[in-house]
Amino acid sequence: MIGVFDSGIGGLTLLQEIIRHLPNEQYCYYADTENVPYSTKSEEQIKEYVENAVNYFLQRKVKTIVLACNTATNVCIEDLRSRLSIPIIAIQPAVKVAVDNDKSVINSQRKNILVCATPITLRSVRFQRLVDSLNADKIVERMALPELVKLAEKEEFGRLAEEYISNTLQQIDISKFSSIVLGCTHFTYFEPLFYQLAPQLSIFDGNEGTARHLKNILSKLNLISIKGKIPFSVEYIESGKPTQNLERFQRYIARIEQLN
Repeated sequence: MIGVFDSGIGGLTLLQEIIRHLPNEQYCYYADTENVPYSTKSEEQIKEYVENAVNYFLQRKVKTIVLACNTATNVCIEDLRSRLSIPIIAIQPAVKVAVDNDKSVINSQRKNILVCATPITLRSVRFQRLVDSLNADKIVERMALPELVKLAEKEEFGRLAEEYISNTLQQIDISKFSSIVLGCTHFTYFEPLFYQLAPQLSIFDGNEGTARHLKNILSKLNLISIKGKIPFSVEYIESGKPTQNLERFQRYIARIEQLN
């Protein structure tokens, strides 16, 4: 079984990508809906919430844990990897993909990359290390969009979200940018609005890269399930308890399928 953790329903966007790459697995998706959003919580609180999820996964004897929450990754990943024996796979903003895409544009002046994420992610040491490793500090600009997490959790994908994104983008000169990196799995739900409001920009998230990385790690460890050996399944857990609202998860999954 593969455990996938998120503060809420954002990680479903990553889960669907993982299932596309690894269709023969059993999954346990843990949404900490009692405590979402994490962007308003202290690091101590976030560590406690993640520890609760990890303990749940360990009781279920998962073979790997995927952190689908960028905020939780930035707060907890080093500690988890230092003391757990199973692989811990963590999403991160797809800055490298955006940088590589920017370099590949022929006969075009290099433009900036706008990284949209939660405040904790954007000010984290881990994120700065990523930017520095790509020598991209001069072209990466940060934009915190914490309200998108709340809007996604409320299934507000229409006018309120469009106004929020539009008003925020109007604060910058969008013509100076070549791409937008969505550095929060909740933000992927709003890709159509970003395309609508900034059609000239390329848009990236970390879902595909994380799914491919997970598959590579499990392959090296010979942990990929063989087709037919176990039945495919997904369990949905909310803050340590089986969900009582499966229909809600199904609505989000239907929305994700429309994005693809």
